[in-house]
Amino acid sequence: MIRALTGYSTRHPWRVIALWAVLGVVLSALTPTLIAGVTQNQTGDFLPRSYDSAAALHIAQERFGVNPDATTVTVLVARSDGKALSAADRKRVEAEAAKLGKRRVIMPREDDGPQFLVPDRSQTPRIAPAMTAPDRSFELLSVELIGNRTDKGVQGVYRTFRDAARTQFSEAGMRTGFTGALADTVDTTDSHKTAATVGGALIMGLVILLNVLAFRSALAALLPLLAVAMIGFVATGAVVGGAMLTGRKLDPGITGMINVVLLGIGIDYLLFLLFRFREQLRARPEQSAREAAAQVSARVGTAITSAALTIVAAFATLGVATFGQFRSMGPAIAIAVLVTLLGSLTLLPALLAAAGRKMFWPSRTLGHEPREGRAARFGALVTRRPLTMLTGSVALLAALAAGLVGIHMDYGRGGSDARTPAAATAAEISRTLPAGVSDPTSVFVTATDGGVLTTGRLDGLSRALTQVKGVGQIARTVLNNDHRAARIDLYTTADPQSQQARDLASGPIRAAVAQHTPAGTAAYVGGTAAIFADISTAVDHDLKIVFPVAAGLIALILLLLLRSLLAPVVLMFSVGLGFAATLGAATLLFQHVLGTPGVSYTLPLVLFLFVVALGTDYNILIADRIREEMRRPGPARAAVARAVRHTTPAIATAGLVLAASFASLITSPGNEQMAFAMTLGIMLSALVVSLVLVPALAALLGRAMWWPLRPRPTKDGHRQDRATEPAPEPDRVTAC
Repeated sequence: MIRALTGYSTRHPWRVIALWAVLGVVLSALTPTLIAGVTQNQTGDFLPRSYDSAAALHIAQERFGVNPDATTVTVLVARSDGKALSAADRKRVEAEAAKLGKRRVIMPREDDGPQFLVPDRSQTPRIAPAMTAPDRSFELLSVELIGNRTDKGVQGVYRTFRDAARTQFSEAGMRTGFTGALADTVDTTDSHKTAATVGGALIMGLVILLNVLAFRSALAALLPLLAVAMIGFVATGAVVGGAMLTGRKLDPGITGMINVVLLGIGIDYLLFLLFRFREQLRARPEQSAREAAAQVSARVGTAITSAALTIVAAFATLGVATFGQFRSMGPAIAIAVLVTLLGSLTLLPALLAAAGRKMFWPSRTLGHEPREGRAARFGALVTRRPLTMLTGSVALLAALAAGLVGIHMDYGRGGSDARTPAAATAAEISRTLPAGVSDPTSVFVTATDGGVLTTGRLDGLSRALTQVKGVGQIARTVLNNDHRAARIDLYTTADPQSQQARDLASGPIRAAVAQHTPAGTAAYVGGTAAIFADISTAVDHDLKIVFPVAAGLIALILLLLLRSLLAPVVLMFSVGLGFAATLGAATLLFQHVLGTPGVSYTLPLVLFLFVVALGTDYNILIADRIREEMRRPGPARAAVARAVRHTTPAIATAGLVLAASFASLITSPGNEQMAFAMTLGIMLSALVVSLVLVPALAALLGRAMWWPLRPRPTKDGHRQDRATEPAPEPDRVTAC
């Protein structure tokens, strides 16, 4: 199958390139419009209905008409001179709010694509009075906009509304402040806009520079980016199409994650092909470029396929998770990686065949074998002192893994900046009102006995909730139209994003509800704090399931690929140690040094899947080359040294490029932990695990590493595996 794909692609390169180009252009145009229909805005909707907060969210949508796609902005309105609001002022605020509520907010035009392909987020906001400060220093308005806060179109609508409201109230002698998740996201994005632009440009420049240094060729430097971008457009379109066919909802941030993943692994696979292609052209200058491309693509394609399947298997295991955000992310990335694999076996070989030796222009090193350099000396060092190198690498990884002691999960909303105007508005509100005013914890009650609800019937529950320590204020009970459901909003004194608020919602509040819910009714606690308290429970459950299942599937793939019982153990041990070291380093930096509440709740699982799966890519490449070299005559350690010599440039360059692509996440507010951990994890996997730890173990174990089918060296270098071959004695490294 692999040879058929690569063979066809190298025989008919321009057909394959044209097909991918057409698919890429078409899907890049359609995807932005289609993706709006398959994304889900409410994090709580990803929880199974069995969770209390998910049931509450369902009641809010079904019984109280809450729009699941709505996002709320809290507007603070106060007199510009700082005086208390009079009755006339409050009427003026009400009148100005009514005017704003009748005005359609037009989404501003963007300069990054044809407007007819961009979903129109223009809308008329719903505005309602929320609360007045006890000292009448300000009044709060609740503004409802439709769409996810990460959507650029929704952010543009909010900016337009914010500026219009600020101007209108200013003309009436009022000042305004805006807070809430959307306001906070926009303020943080705007404050980091320059850094994001400059940082993204620098990282992209670094990727190009690394390729230029590796190949000394402009075409080889730019081609990976163009090819992977084309594959990425098709992959994203396939993910959206799959979601539409299956009815699955995706997290709005999944496209950004897919782009980063595909940029990294797509360039990795192309670099693996480019390095081996150059090696083949140097070794056989008389061979035609198309023949060399076909031979290299078929050989490297096997390793690439196995590497990609480990990623697919790892992320597919998220399908068994209970938390829907994980359950939708796993298959989505698995589909994207499968498309990338298809591109690596078709488009990339076609590009090699079409460009031929011109791929490395203007470099003049193609015509001769380079002298032994750092890679050869490094390979000799690893195999000359394998025990020392093994001990040093294990000690480094173990020291970083020690940072796991005392690890905590942080379920707060990432990406906020305490210095933004939204944060300042929230602080002003909390000085006179409970912190939870802009994001209340809500208790939903439904009648289960066929009767109707009255406020009197729920007075006992309301009084009990007012006695809960940490509840600063309680709103009046609201009944729905048929009086079979009720909502009681609680304004906690703790920040709704804090651990204190989550503990309050899942502990004392739920305990009070369970104890004082009237007979014939059912009650559920919802709201942001309750949702994230339940998410923490779901994530803890999923970690216990996904980790072993993913590890088992990866081990099975390695077993089938390597046809060895010992080699998969070696590779799994090495990547597992790399994962522990990466998570430990992130915990040490962010939790223990920078003082954050903990590491992001998504970090351990995503990091495990990426570092283990992507790190296995490099391990597969080095292990496959070690086995190939051990089929040649000579000592086992010499074979390891040759393998390290030939694969070090490819693995080091690919690792640095992939690390740089993950480092680009740091330009997105709230992704600092992910960017640091993924960058460090990939660098440890490539530079320490794959180039030091695994070769050192292979040098110590020799051909016994492939037990029970050990590669037997022959004079012609052809494969001959034997289960009964005795383990060779250690040999000194010969010249490579």
